[in-house]
Amino acid sequence: MNSRDAIKLSIDMGDMISMAYLQDLTDEQMMQRPHPECNHLKWQIGHLLASERMMIEGVAPGSMPALPDGFAERYGKETANSDDASAFDSKEDLLRVYQEQRAGTLAALAKLSDEELDKPSPEFMQGYAPNVAAAFSMQGSHWLMHAGQWAVLRRQLGKPPLF
Repeated sequence: MNSRDAIKLSIDMGDMISMAYLQDLTDEQMMQRPHPECNHLKWQIGHLLASERMMIEGVAPGSMPALPDGFAERYGKETANSDDASAFDSKEDLLRVYQEQRAGTLAALAKLSDEELDKPSPEFMQGYAPNVAAAFSMQGSHWLMHAGQWAVLRRQLGKPPLF
C-alpha cells in the first residue's frame, strides 16, 4: 500500500459511515438540529462540500469541479442559523454535488506523487493541514467529525444505531 492508497482508505471510511447515516433521512429530517446549538444536517453537508472543494483546490489548483452558483454562500457561516428549508438544497442535490466533489478529490489524489503529498499546504490551511497529504486526509475525518452529530439525530428520530 502506498500513501495515496492509505489516504484513500481513510476517505472511503468517512464516506461509508457518512452515507450510511444519511441514507434513510428525509429532507425534513435533515433540517433538524441534533441540539439547539448545532447546525442542521443540510447546512453541515453544504459546509463539508464547500470546505472539501476549497481545501483540495488549495493544494491542487484547477482539480475540482465548480460548485453550483451560490452554493458556497448558501452554506457559509452567515446562513448557519437559518431554519428556512427553502434556502438550502434538497438531499438529492446535495448528494449529487457530493459525488461530483468527491470524484474530483479522488482524481486529484490519484495524480499526486509522494513528493507532492509532502509539500506544505497553503498558509491559510497550515493550522489544520500542514501539508498536501493532510489536506486530503481531512476529507474523511472532517465528514466523520460531523457524522457524530448525525448519529445523535438518528437516535432522536428513533432510528437504530448503524455501527
